[in-house]
Amino acid sequence: MPNMQQNPQQNPAPDRNITIHPRAIVHPNAKIGEGTTIGADAIVDEFVEIGDRCEIRARAIVTGHTKIGNDNQIGYGAIIGSEPQDTSYKGAISFVEIGDRNVLREYVTVNRGTKEGSFTKIGNDNMLFTGAHVAHNCTISDRVIIVNNVLLAGHVEVHNNAFMGGDSVVHQFTRIGAFAMIRGQTRLGMDVPPYCMAVDTNMVFGLNRLGLRRNGFSHERRRTILAAYEILYKSDRNRTQAIEFLGADPQFADNPDIQLFCNFIKSSRRGICKLYERGASRIEED
Repeated sequence: MPNMQQNPQQNPAPDRNITIHPRAIVHPNAKIGEGTTIGADAIVDEFVEIGDRCEIRARAIVTGHTKIGNDNQIGYGAIIGSEPQDTSYKGAISFVEIGDRNVLREYVTVNRGTKEGSFTKIGNDNMLFTGAHVAHNCTISDRVIIVNNVLLAGHVEVHNNAFMGGDSVVHQFTRIGAFAMIRGQTRLGMDVPPYCMAVDTNMVFGLNRLGLRRNGFSHERRRTILAAYEILYKSDRNRTQAIEFLGADPQFADNPDIQLFCNFIKSSRRGICKLYERGASRIEED
């Protein structure tokens, strides 16, 4: 890559208000959007596309075939688009795609996909805190918060409005459901159903009640979700029987919240987390 240094006075497109620090290295073929700022010692490689009003902070590296949308912040020392940490990777052209209004803080790492043409994807309005790692082919949806030092292995899915506590680790191909909360230092190799709180190792401990309230779920909606949760985890039905019951009962069958819950469980390949027995009797009414 040519060692191309640009500073604000030498900006190639001053009418677009792009600011590039004199010590930044930006490939001439990189596409940089209007109003974007690139800090000292940052590196932006040849096939990178960065949208409007982004901030690439000092010492960040954006490499590979990476496309970043508008109004994103890439933190100090973050590395976005690097090769997957996968022994099967043999140099295929693969991608990272990041949406709009995301904040990726200091030293976040995001790897590109492993297979030819595959993607690692991050949606919109997400926050990834210091040291979080997003491995190859992960999918992070929208409005997700991933706290410090969370480690996501390959092909992990994190669905809308999930919250992941610090130092939690997730095995490959595991899914985190919408509005779920993962308590700090939790270890996951099984799917976490929507709305649930995951603890310890592959366990759930009630619902993410605070998260549901903060996301505007009414008391009635929360009560219905709690009832479905108890049918799945606290009745004498197995998983298949519980899902069949929820699909047939008029109280649940046409409820979009319960449909999301049931469809997620039915599509699980790794199985879902089990009930944390010692805490089962302490689940609070809501």
